[in-house]
Amino acid sequence: MSALSNNQRPKLRPLDPQPLVYQGQASLLLRDPLRLAQDALIVPQYLAPLLLLCDGERDIPTIAAILDQHFRLPVRPDTIRQFIQMCDQMCLLDNQRAAEAQRNALETYRNADFRTPALAGDAYPADPAQLHRLLNDHLEAAEVDPGPNAARGLLSPHIDYPRGGHIYARVWKHAAPALQHADLIVILGTDHYGGHNPITLTRQHYATPFGVLPTDQEVVDALAAATGEENAFAGELYHRHEHSIELVAVWLHHLLNHKAIPLVPILVGQLPDPSGENGAAARPHLADALVAALRQATAGRRVFYVVSGDLAHVGPAFGGRPLDENTKHRIAAEDQRLFDHLAAGDAQGFLHTILSEDDKNNVCGTFPLYLAMRMMGTTRGKTIGYAQCPADNHNTSIVTIGGVVFE
Repeated sequence: MSALSNNQRPKLRPLDPQPLVYQGQASLLLRDPLRLAQDALIVPQYLAPLLLLCDGERDIPTIAAILDQHFRLPVRPDTIRQFIQMCDQMCLLDNQRAAEAQRNALETYRNADFRTPALAGDAYPADPAQLHRLLNDHLEAAEVDPGPNAARGLLSPHIDYPRGGHIYARVWKHAAPALQHADLIVILGTDHYGGHNPITLTRQHYATPFGVLPTDQEVVDALAAATGEENAFAGELYHRHEHSIELVAVWLHHLLNHKAIPLVPILVGQLPDPSGENGAAARPHLADALVAALRQATAGRRVFYVVSGDLAHVGPAFGGRPLDENTKHRIAAEDQRLFDHLAAGDAQGFLHTILSEDDKNNVCGTFPLYLAMRMMGTTRGKTIGYAQCPADNHNTSIVTIGGVVFE
């Protein structure tokens, strides 16, 4: 069936648009978070209204009329049809072709022996010896002593290693002795693209260049039973390319001297508001169910919790205003308020501080941190490092990161 007959009211799937300059023209790079097609699509930025109108509510002649009358963009219907056909071929539309591609991709992912590292050879060396040297260089430069064996978890960045390697090294080096005593690692990573799924599990094993970290099937099954099988795996394909778990799994595997310790990899999106707002009061809190299921499934085991989350994302790179030094100091002070909650083990206060201000600083580790503290129960956090990393070429946008060890 052709794109013309199948997409009379075209609807784009959730995409990840990134601004760029292409051939001297302001443009948008349309990336598919699920990577159903290998290529990305570049669209002139002035056609952004066309993307917004592809919402499944309008046919092509109506879209053309709205573009002309309301946006002063005289785009011919035939041109829109060509664009829709291109999107269809790239599985960017919410239609039968994309649904079939997603089913096939999920089947391939689940049938593989393990999840292949998506970033090896790009974000970090694929060669184990080179990767070993890189991580060791960061660890040797980290001016921090190994901490006590009593540590129960940590917060690690998931920013790229060139910008955040020194903070990764500080927190992982401090937690290294405690890691040696764990027999199960629960990793809670930020779900950047499937965030509409509160919790996303996988039964697939996670590989790093050092080998394979097996996923503990029994614990995953227990969590899936608590949340509902369909809900737990609705966004499983996001595991395939999500960097938040992969980038910390590499450090974990290195600090374990490549030992294959069992994992429970969990992608965390936006959890229902635990205050009972936004409809959450009508059913048991998801966090409560997960905490109870995990504790029952891991009773008697030595569990170590790894939270993969960065902090503030502020400035033009994230749709905000350029930052000056005073603003950066203010953000540092606001980050310190969050660290104070972590130090006190105050999960509710941590979450309330962020949500009460409508998450104005775009803290991407909010819900993984909240859920991890709930899972750990009574705990205290110690800040091991903090940094503000540049996020644009003009140093007017930043991503803030921190390392915390929980005891």
